Amino acid sequence: MSFDIFLQYLLNGLMLGVIYAIVAVGFTLYFGVLDVIKFSHGDILMVGAFAGLTTYIGIAGTFESPWLQLLILVLVSLSVAAFLGAVIARYLILPLQKAPPINTLLVTLMLGLALREMVRLFYPNGSNPKPFPRLLPTDGIALGEFTLRSDSLILLATGIITIIAVQRLITKSKIGLAIRAVAQDSETARIMGINFHQIVLITFMLGSALAALAGLMNGLYYNEVNFGMGLLLGVIGFSAAVVGGLGNFYGAIVGGFLFAALQTVGAVMLPAILPSVPSAYKDVFAFTVIIIIMGLKPTGLISEKSSERV
Repeated sequence: MSFDIFLQYLLNGLMLGVIYAIVAVGFTLYFGVLDVIKFSHGDILMVGAFAGLTTYIGIAGTFESPWLQLLILVLVSLSVAAFLGAVIARYLILPLQKAPPINTLLVTLMLGLALREMVRLFYPNGSNPKPFPRLLPTDGIALGEFTLRSDSLILLATGIITIIAVQRLITKSKIGLAIRAVAQDSETARIMGINFHQIVLITFMLGSALAALAGLMNGLYYNEVNFGMGLLLGVIGFSAAVVGGLGNFYGAIVGGFLFAALQTVGAVMLPAILPSVPSAYKDVFAFTVIIIIMGLKPTGLISEKSSERV
């Protein structure tokens, strides 16, 4: 393998790792606070991406600056996803708080299916992939035959900054302290004066906004979105959260980058070892390795202590 191709695979792996980690952090937040597995998380990601695309179509003739368009697009997308997350928490998750966990799992699974089909049926030609606007600069730094594009660097930096910002929010802010208190012992947190319902709403708004950001990053990187994009990204994000240690913030990040690394390795190794097997089987390779890891380490790579949930 040439050095140029290696750099391309490395960049792809880092970009995928950041996106998967952001999605996995959302699953971790939900599970850490309410022991909930929200299977509509990936479809919120898709809704956020389509909200951004719809916003761009609406403002394309009004604002000429691509940076201003991108800012408006991000704000609208994150706001729509956060509002949807709050509605889901208020009217679906909290009422089922004392119900068996399978009830919440099924409700969120059905909700995700409903959201996916609504976009497919009601968005114009929703079954077809949609081109996503190129709003970031595409110039770059030439490294031999490989060009390190500015848009890739911007997206990668945005993802890393987002993860660091969420980590700081959870560990250093008063809201983060309240989230961690509810995650550790919700009853004691209520006695201490923490508004449990408010913290749950904030957590679901934050997790949904992160999903929308991941969807926008995916659209900006591949310049395409489709109504089924959240299904695969949701499954991968959940797998990353589980293999890292469900409920553990750092485990979600490790799991996201691990899954991306496995996909990258699979894309390189499979055609080299088995010429008849195309690189498209990288997902099969990655999921197979994740299954093996979970069999060897059922609690995840970073085991969660019962006294420290988030």
